[in-house]
Amino acid sequence: MILGLDTSNYKTSVACFEPESGFWRSEGRFLHVEQGKLGLRQSEALFQHVKVLPEVASMLELDMGAHITAVGYSDRPRELEGSYMPCFLAGKMLAESISSLYGIPAYRFSHQQGHLASALFSVGRLGLLKKPFLTWHLSGGTTELLYVKPDDELLFTADIIGGTSDISAGQAIDRCGVALSTPFPSGKYVEQMALQSDKRDCFTAKCSDGIFSLSGLENKFKDMIKNGKSPSDICSFTLRSVFSTIKKATDWARKAYPGAPLLMMGGVSVCSLLHEYIEGPDIFYACKGLGGDNALGAAVLTFLEMEREGLCRL
Repeated sequence: MILGLDTSNYKTSVACFEPESGFWRSEGRFLHVEQGKLGLRQSEALFQHVKVLPEVASMLELDMGAHITAVGYSDRPRELEGSYMPCFLAGKMLAESISSLYGIPAYRFSHQQGHLASALFSVGRLGLLKKPFLTWHLSGGTTELLYVKPDDELLFTADIIGGTSDISAGQAIDRCGVALSTPFPSGKYVEQMALQSDKRDCFTAKCSDGIFSLSGLENKFKDMIKNGKSPSDICSFTLRSVFSTIKKATDWARKAYPGAPLLMMGGVSVCSLLHEYIEGPDIFYACKGLGGDNALGAAVLTFLEMEREGLCRL
């Protein structure tokens, strides 16, 4: 049994994965954000992770006799030089403690690498890691279009080829939700209200070689609020604006990288409206609850790394 840990800026996550049987389980809890606020300071996020990690781990309900052979964890946002956030120290501390106490190996990955692995696992496409493909990482803190390639040392690399130049898709959606007095993170509440609207109008941002700006969208939905538009129409406009812009960048990437499959991952990718804009036979959406932040990716990557080292095999 392999244990996975992920302590992002939004969620505390713990998972287990048994390669031989394919059994897995992932549990998590969103960090608490006070009504009206748009997030947490890193010190607050780290404190909450330390408090709730034991409780989230107990939710896995592992048999006391379960033999943990390795632990994988996320210790940074991306696989880039200087990528760092203090909130990941909570998972790192627990993983390295378990490794030392039980004499088992610990493997570190980036949060984004974990997203990729869990999303591919959820659609039965881990084999894509052996060839190049495109990925959208759409979340509260990230809106990046990636070109993923196999790598002999790192399993794979992910180069940023497009995305937002300012606020992320998740930030735009959260700001809309908070302006309408929904809890944070606001994605599911904004989607629920948007689905009640029959309007399809939207704003599509300018896109230059896959790069675009979403900051202007905030002014537009705030103007709609001031003008007394219904919350459902405001939410529909906001989501459709984000997704039509992402589609525009996607169309550019599909021409620039012909034949490359496309993986949709991150918390924003679970929104049903996105499927109206981006769909196709070689486009895969993370499923089974693995579209957002979770720790299963770290556990799956740990298995792949151990398999490559000859420490375990299926």
